[in-house]
Amino acid sequence: MLTTKSKFFGKSFLAEKDFTKEEFVYLIDLALKLKNEKKNGILHRHLEGKNIALLFEKPSTRTRCAFTVACVDLGAHPEYLGKDDIQLGKKESVEDTAKVLGRMFDGIEFRGYSHKTVEMLAEHSGVPVWNGLTELWHPTQTLADFLTVKENFGHLEGIKFVYVGDGRNNVANSLLVGGALVGMDIRICSPESLFPASEIIELAQGLAEKSGGRVTITSSVDEGVNDADVIYTDVWVSMGEEEKFAERIELLTPYQVKMEMIKKTGNDNMIFLHCLPAFHDIETRYGKDIFAKYGLTEMEVTDEVFRSTHSKVFDQAENRMHTIKAVMATTLGNLE
Repeated sequence: MLTTKSKFFGKSFLAEKDFTKEEFVYLIDLALKLKNEKKNGILHRHLEGKNIALLFEKPSTRTRCAFTVACVDLGAHPEYLGKDDIQLGKKESVEDTAKVLGRMFDGIEFRGYSHKTVEMLAEHSGVPVWNGLTELWHPTQTLADFLTVKENFGHLEGIKFVYVGDGRNNVANSLLVGGALVGMDIRICSPESLFPASEIIELAQGLAEKSGGRVTITSSVDEGVNDADVIYTDVWVSMGEEEKFAERIELLTPYQVKMEMIKKTGNDNMIFLHCLPAFHDIETRYGKDIFAKYGLTEMEVTDEVFRSTHSKVFDQAENRMHTIKAVMATTLGNLE
């Protein structure tokens, strides 16, 4: 049995590659335990009296809410610092900021652009730092995704998990490496021009060899989704890449998740996941703008799939909170 003191205490959570298979699975199992305790009204205030800094260069609904509620449920006080409240690398160096925050807070969450920033916070703050998203990795999302998979299938090893869309973004990187780490049959299905970086593929292949998993990178939808247990997609254009909409629409329209793709899996029990927000209709200003410019009412997933019984996206969103609790409780708390 893993214990916080021997395996996690004081450690930062920056990327999946920094953990063993055993450790990563432990975090998922602990998250399930904490989720059950919350549902049953059992208090789990493992961070009583702790103060947590939440640094957000990039805005987020799910990440901010998940960390805030997780802090409160664990007995900690969260302090939100948005892009106008912090001066990382502007008026104050990241190193100096890290040293200041480490004197005042017991733990730091960072969501922003450069992965180097979160690494420097971890190096210089002297307290655990948790990656809420950088341009390279999104590990708290992966934990929530895999908790959702385990809730639906009872296990992670051998799960046929396919990510469809932009294979080079942070979510794809984390899913590829995380899936290989825990022994999944993990697949990236995207145009060749959007395949993951070679170093990410090599890292995943090395982890799969150790875990008994399998890594597939393909441009063929038929190959990618065959017999899949999970189809996962994300937005076609990430924050800050809005000028690439026309290019990505042309490239990724064949990879839109629609019911035809769901049926190609041949698996009636398969589930659909998306880290959200999803552009499945035009009930947002963003959606209306895309419709006006490009004539699209749906993008990476159709409304039919998004609202189908296969879709577990809102369970997945809730699970951000429970898995984040597990990360904070193990790296900062007194669990045994």
